[in-house]
Amino acid sequence: MYIVPLAWLYVALMMAVVEANHPNGTLLGAIITFALYGLGPVALVVYLMGAPARRRVIKAREAADRVKMTDDASFQPDAGSHATTDAITPVREKP
Repeated sequence: MYIVPLAWLYVALMMAVVEANHPNGTLLGAIITFALYGLGPVALVVYLMGAPARRRVIKAREAADRVKMTDDASFQPDAGSHATTDAITPVREKP
């Protein structure tokens, strides 16, 4: 899965080496070449390739939380003996 990004990083690294060793090239140019042709695109591609796996993990976590909530014996909504409304009763105004 990661062979193509690694190969592209190798190509970008070789481009940066050529840029640094060229008589008109600079080390700063080599660093920029490697960052813009290598690290940036590879990071974007790897992030996009991992999106389905992240989505699958999120759905599995949500499903596990739903199962945990329904299987939990202490999860009883409004099953307590307390009142469901405010403790202060509203005062009726005189007509």
